[in-house]
Amino acid sequence: MNDFGFWLTLLDYLGIAVFAISGALMAARQGQTLVTFAFFALVTGVGGGSFRDLLIDAPVFWVQDGWVAALCVGIGFVMWFTPRKWWAKREGGSELLEWFDAAGLAAYSVFGTAKALAFGVPVFPAILMGVITACIGGIIRDVLAGVPSIIIRPELYVTAAFSAAAVYAAMTAIGMPSLVSATAAAMIGFFLRGAAIRWRISLPSYETG
Repeated sequence: MNDFGFWLTLLDYLGIAVFAISGALMAARQGQTLVTFAFFALVTGVGGGSFRDLLIDAPVFWVQDGWVAALCVGIGFVMWFTPRKWWAKREGGSELLEWFDAAGLAAYSVFGTAKALAFGVPVFPAILMGVITACIGGIIRDVLAGVPSIIIRPELYVTAAFSAAAVYAAMTAIGMPSLVSATAAAMIGFFLRGAAIRWRISLPSYETG
């Protein structure tokens, strides 16, 4: 990860942490055990990045960096000992799970694209690697929890991930510094997903009639 610079590495850990939190929150929603909290935190935190690394023929990141798995499992443990009322949905508001997922989506879209570009992947496939990095962990979390996957909801989700990844790729292509590109792209991704959460913004659905 040192090849990407301090800020991109920080973005990677941010994505891992917030996705791990979203995994633990899913376990909390279902009243699961401590072990399940840790497992959900781990698979959600590393799922997308693992799939990306396999596709771009890179060493699977969390196998090479022992702190990643420890961070995810540690987050699961900490979350299990917190009061349920901290994570309850407020009346008229959105669940924290959605907001942590949005933050992970934004961070991982950018980092996944950056890593793919660093491994010589062409621009458009690299953008798709960013989308995969951002989306797969949440899909795995939802499938394991037995709930409808977040990716099949009509709200903006993949679109937000694609936008963040594309903005990062475009800004770096024209020579913008990595910090500026990553910050702007992640903010755009988070804003789009946050707007979708807040106002239920979605793309038009296919009409079968």
